[in-house]
Amino acid sequence: MFRHVVMFRWADGVDDAHIAEVARRLDELPVAIPVIRSYRHGVDARVNDGNFDYVVVADFDSADDYVVYRDHPVHAAFIADALTGRVADRAAMQYRC
Repeated sequence: MFRHVVMFRWADGVDDAHIAEVARRLDELPVAIPVIRSYRHGVDARVNDGNFDYVVVADFDSADDYVVYRDHPVHAAFIADALTGRVADRAAMQYRC
């Protein structure tokens, strides 16, 4: 299994309605991109100070499948429409599990 984890801090002015729209659109990605095996995402629980605001955890059968997801036009459109200009900070990594 190959896992992709990405975390965001929202830019100033991103409201709850936009975050709900991000969640809705993220829920659509596994239908549009069949190489996704598991897809979880959510808002930070605010238990610890300094955490990121939002996380996505995606599992794939292989690194090659992750690259299909990474480069998929539906994923690229989601990033352009929902994230570009709205993310102040981003951290990501991929690992085999």
